[in-house]
Amino acid sequence: MVLDCTDVGELSRFYQSLLDGVLHQPDPRWSLGEGWATLHTDGVFVLAFQRAEDYRPPRWPDSDHPQQFHLDLAVEDLDRAQEDVLNRGGTLLDEGDGKRSWRIFADPAGHPFCLVRD
Repeated sequence: MVLDCTDVGELSRFYQSLLDGVLHQPDPRWSLGEGWATLHTDGVFVLAFQRAEDYRPPRWPDSDHPQQFHLDLAVEDLDRAQEDVLNRGGTLLDEGDGKRSWRIFADPAGHPFCLVRD
């Protein structure tokens, strides 16, 4: 799961204080940097934090400021997973340049998510 925010360090430390885990653990699936952080919890679940310059925090339940997050789902074969997503009613939003390890989709309700080659 990737959470948008203005300060990735602050938010990642907050979740680490709640969930324990390891901040910035080396992992070939993600690039760490000033605008990106990860928190690996109990060896299975990874939270990621991404800087969004124009971030508008949610104001639940105000629909003018809805909840904001997207899922990154690990897959072995991007082409096969893409076909499955499209067959289930998903929409391709960004196929990328053919070199990167992820593609962006929307679910039937319009929520974005990524398929990431595992």
